Amino acid sequence: MRIGIPKETLHEEKRVALSPGGVNSLTRAGHTVYLETAAGESSHFTDEEYITAGAKIVYSAEEAFKRSELIAKVATLTNEEAEMLQDNQIIFSFLHLAVGKKNVIENLIKKKITAIALELIERDTRLPILHIMSEIAGQLAIQEAERYLESTVKDGRGILLGGITGVAPATVVIIGAGVVGISAARAAMGRGAQVIVIDHDLHRLRNVDTIFNKRVATVMANPYTIARGAKLADVLIGAILIKGEKAPHIVTDEMVKQMKKGAVIIDVSIDQGGCIETSRITTISDPVYRMHDVIHYCVPNMPAIVSRTASNGLNNASIGYVMNIANNGLSNAMNTEEGLSKGVCTYNGYCCNETIAETFGLKLRPFRIFSTN
Repeated sequence: MRIGIPKETLHEEKRVALSPGGVNSLTRAGHTVYLETAAGESSHFTDEEYITAGAKIVYSAEEAFKRSELIAKVATLTNEEAEMLQDNQIIFSFLHLAVGKKNVIENLIKKKITAIALELIERDTRLPILHIMSEIAGQLAIQEAERYLESTVKDGRGILLGGITGVAPATVVIIGAGVVGISAARAAMGRGAQVIVIDHDLHRLRNVDTIFNKRVATVMANPYTIARGAKLADVLIGAILIKGEKAPHIVTDEMVKQMKKGAVIIDVSIDQGGCIETSRITTISDPVYRMHDVIHYCVPNMPAIVSRTASNGLNNASIGYVMNIANNGLSNAMNTEEGLSKGVCTYNGYCCNETIAETFGLKLRPFRIFSTN
């Protein structure tokens, strides 16, 4: 199979879809990999490393798209990238189409693209590729919050996350006990913060109790407890995920108004629209704004801050799926990996995802695992 890796064009996206190690695995198996020059540069992977791994360097995104049967990407498709897609191509990337642009989805349907969203691929009811990025985002949420609690930041609370002897630590309230929430809780606890995790699922809260041996407070989610948690928080982390859907606004504008002056909100759900009513997308170079005297951090591609770690992690989680498709063809890969088929958003000119179809008023044709006959 011919596989293309274009350089990411989304603003400040520094990750690359496959590392030189992943490319080497593909080329050793007899596949051809076209890498746009400097695609790995922001993750400190050189063209020379990719050439040694067996990649062929091309000098434009257009060439990478035109030569390839499968495009491996990281960030959501831009309008320009959607235009470059070739008929019947496979796109393998974080797509977030439910909060994307209708013209991008229409382009995928018109060109009969098989669009596989990394964030929707399942294995044993888990989301293995998204899991990696969520682990990173959870740790970064605490790392970034710590920075914005400092007095060096305008209106920062001037609080040491872990406190000192005789001085209480910061209170970190995490809404959502999934992978992001647990990763954030672990990082915050490691720094000595007081941690509260809020979720509506008792099973998940029991899991938090077990993991942290009851050293993290767990609270059942409802409007009252969420409002109370927001009021207590020095750091409020929004970590809500509803697979493939826009995140609901769990924290309202009124709740944010009741927060401490200089408190920090990290809305990790912002790539799915945000779970805090006052959130709006920010960037790595301009990550925060203030509303109601509360600092808001809403960067949708947080793992790009640690691009080399994130690219290696993404490669580790996704290379098996790419290899399966390349070795066995799309039909057989879908049959052997049922969870892979759950990531398919468009196929053969139809929308296959119910949420996307409802959001944009598209005709739905549920995806079926292919016949190998």
